[in-house]
Amino acid sequence: MKLQVGQLAPDFTLNSHLNREVTLSDYRGTNVVLVFFPLAWTPV
Repeated sequence: MKLQVGQLAPDFTLNSHLNREVTLSDYRGTNVVLVFFPLAWTPV
């Protein structure tokens, strides 16, 4: 899925490095930065 500049991201849920679920919509109205470190084995 490709988003256009200014378009809202679709809601999703991911597991955090603390083994809890984090849902994007819980942060609606704030800035969110996603960081992926594949195979780094270290928390961000």
